[in-house]
Amino acid sequence: MTPAAKDFVSPLTLSTLSKSHVLSDLFEEQSWANHVMLGRWADAFIIAPLSCNTLSKMAHGQCDNLLLATYLSATCPVWIAPAMDEDMWQHATTKANIKLISENGCTVIPPEHGELASGLIGDGRMAEPETISAYIGAYFRHGSELSGRKAIVTAGPTYEAIDPVRFIGNHSSGKMGYAIAEELARRGAEVVLISGPVSLPQPHSAIKLTHTKSANEMYAACMEHKDYDIAVMSAAIADYTPAEVKSQKIKKGKDTCVLELKKTNDILSTLGKTKTDAQILVGFALETDNENSNALKKLHTKNADIIVLNSLNDTGAGFGFDTNKVKMFFKNGKEKNYQLKTKSGIAKDIVDSIIELL
Repeated sequence: MTPAAKDFVSPLTLSTLSKSHVLSDLFEEQSWANHVMLGRWADAFIIAPLSCNTLSKMAHGQCDNLLLATYLSATCPVWIAPAMDEDMWQHATTKANIKLISENGCTVIPPEHGELASGLIGDGRMAEPETISAYIGAYFRHGSELSGRKAIVTAGPTYEAIDPVRFIGNHSSGKMGYAIAEELARRGAEVVLISGPVSLPQPHSAIKLTHTKSANEMYAACMEHKDYDIAVMSAAIADYTPAEVKSQKIKKGKDTCVLELKKTNDILSTLGKTKTDAQILVGFALETDNENSNALKKLHTKNADIIVLNSLNDTGAGFGFDTNKVKMFFKNGKEKNYQLKTKSGIAKDIVDSIIELL
């Protein structure tokens, strides 16, 4: 318990209900509460309810009570269940702090909509105990499903240089690929994330991140990991690159400028030619017309096990959105349709399908 928690419920009450000694002070009756031992002992660390004050201290590494000292010593997964008034939950600093601790590996159990301590109705109510329990249970059920498996994931766009200043690129944000990498890591896989230029937070520390810019750089990075068990090629890789990259900036002159382009190396096709029956290869198809036929053609010509189809005709799906709507085509002829949901939700669906194939 933090000192402030005692204003809401007494240590005696919690001790009686839990039949365990309740710790709250770093130094108590001439003894020292060993926060290092506590942090290493636990299989799971759940902070519920998480106040706005403790959230801020966690985000910035403050350590002025036993809870924070144990958090900073913890070697196990950490879940947080925020609880505060709606205006505090929606405040920009709270959002920034949530982002910081998420980047540090904490899993946020979102607050719910309901009656708040202020008497108002809104977002900020701590998730129900049953919801918190479900999060923890899901982790321990699924956390080792892919243990011992190596996965490579590509994400984001590629930039094909024209000269030292300009490039050919696309609007991919990398959000889908990063969500897939996070989900694979959550299921226990050893994940290598090969990312094009994106503006996304650093992924979970368990994920090995490799930065690339061009299609050929991404190709080279993928070829270093041909010993994969699972490969998910979700990056929007350029099909063509300038045949010649000018060493100096091209100056504005004539009314037209002609660029000669050449094909880039096809990563999905190369991996498809060398894959074994024990390896799972997943590709993505972003289409604007003849979506199904184009996706099926890609499935067979690339020798993939799954093609995930995105259509730019679907509202809220594709580049830049936090949501996605996909259709999956399988080598065995099976198809699955998924309605619009968060990209993290789609990532879970993709990983579930991979596990089915394995």
